[in-house]
Amino acid sequence: MRRWPVGMIGGAPGAFMGDVHRRAMALTGSFDLVAANLSRNPKRACEAGASIGLAPERCYENWLTMARVEAQRTDGIALAVIVTPNDTHLMVASAFLEAGIPVLCEKPLTTTMEAARNFATRFSVPSPQMALAYTYSGYTMVREARRLVRNGALGALRGIQVEYLQDWLGSSESEGGWRLDKQIGGAGGCLGDIGTHAFHLAEFVSGLECTQVSARVSSLVTGHAVPDDAQIQLRFGPCVVGGLWVSQVATGCGNDLKLRIFGEKAGLEWRQEQPETLTLSTSDGHSTALSRGGRAVQMPSLLPQGHPEGYLEAFARLYADAALMLDGQEAPLLPRLNDGLRGQAFIEATLTSGAQDGVWTTISA
Repeated sequence: MRRWPVGMIGGAPGAFMGDVHRRAMALTGSFDLVAANLSRNPKRACEAGASIGLAPERCYENWLTMARVEAQRTDGIALAVIVTPNDTHLMVASAFLEAGIPVLCEKPLTTTMEAARNFATRFSVPSPQMALAYTYSGYTMVREARRLVRNGALGALRGIQVEYLQDWLGSSESEGGWRLDKQIGGAGGCLGDIGTHAFHLAEFVSGLECTQVSARVSSLVTGHAVPDDAQIQLRFGPCVVGGLWVSQVATGCGNDLKLRIFGEKAGLEWRQEQPETLTLSTSDGHSTALSRGGRAVQMPSLLPQGHPEGYLEAFARLYADAALMLDGQEAPLLPRLNDGLRGQAFIEATLTSGAQDGVWTTISA
């Protein structure tokens, strides 16, 4: 098995997403983290790189130097993983793509639609060199749900409902950090942080593109300068409707992402907090619980049935897909630049609709 050298930008030890990415790439056995610029602070960047065992000459003080030097090395990195705050995603991605180094970037793509479009114009859509970390598309049973929908198990689709509920910002004393800073995290707040995950999940599984939204967007906790809750009606075409509720102030909810899709023949339901099971229900009262690894499930698993797969394994699946991309093979389920554009357009349309009391607004990617 070929092992690909990887560089990481952002994500010093102790940063949640940086730690997750490092664990996920290790699970695949296909990647070696060999270079990094782990912090905006040059001194901390070098100290952090040394703390995870990187060679001193590959602990970089800034990403521009890292991109230039790694592109010139005969053993340079084959993939740049970007886990910086939202405002620098595209600046970092541009440096590595211009140096000829493919990118796996955290979502959302950036902080504004204008920046997203300008970037896409420069690097083309869809780009074979850029992937987005829409983690939940990596779950085996999410991919099985997608397969069932495409194979007609639900019949013609009618409704799509998706929720992503958390409560960690439910108090005015909660430490939201840069995610609550409009300049760094973007004006979307919870829409960018987790709403884009829910939106991508709905389109990924259904195979449909949402065309319009009608939104109520709120900052329910005193002191929040960006939205922390939104309830959104969705239109996927003349005969398919839906809804999306995203909140980071839903008391009692940890990381409750739930998808339900209804067709003329059946409906399905999947929840991230019970990711091993997909429920398929019909109008005659029968419900079938499909379990990952079972004989009825066709999508491959990383582990045998009965050995739980979770969040890290879903992330590892994205890295396994990224390895296929780097090897020049097909990776049709790996989220790409166009998925990032769709997410950015969803944020913009939702904010526009919310500012106009829910007027139906077209999603224009």
